Amino acid sequence: MNRSLFSSKTYEWSTPQWLFDKLNAVYHFDLDVCANEENHKCEYYFNKEQDGLRKEWIGTVWMNPPYGREIGKWVKKACDYGVRGHGVAVCLLPARTDTAWWHDYCIPHGKIEFIRGRLKFNGSKNYAPFPNAIVVFGGKE
Repeated sequence: MNRSLFSSKTYEWSTPQWLFDKLNAVYHFDLDVCANEENHKCEYYFNKEQDGLRKEWIGTVWMNPPYGREIGKWVKKACDYGVRGHGVAVCLLPARTDTAWWHDYCIPHGKIEFIRGRLKFNGSKNYAPFPNAIVVFGGKE
């Protein structure tokens, strides 16, 4: 098994294209808020240097945030964006149901769909060592 999958050095997981395509067919994304030149899924995207946490989001956003210690800040911003009616934020998140951010934002405000099985992220030869979920903030109930 690839030990880097368990390492805190690995916090950027590139979205599987098939999953993005499936969700994009439903939501029609305008902006990828956590991306880079190699893995962005939308024409318009924010990279690490632009810092999507500090930028204004517009339209329907796709978010596959860095899975490190800062993930709670990303989930809070996505939740606030959707709950305040600014738009819809669709998030690919690790299903860390024991964390504060999951209980503070996902459970009370998100529409949660757990992904069956484990994802194989783009660029990885192995499956993720954690379950994932799609969490949608905002939009119609």
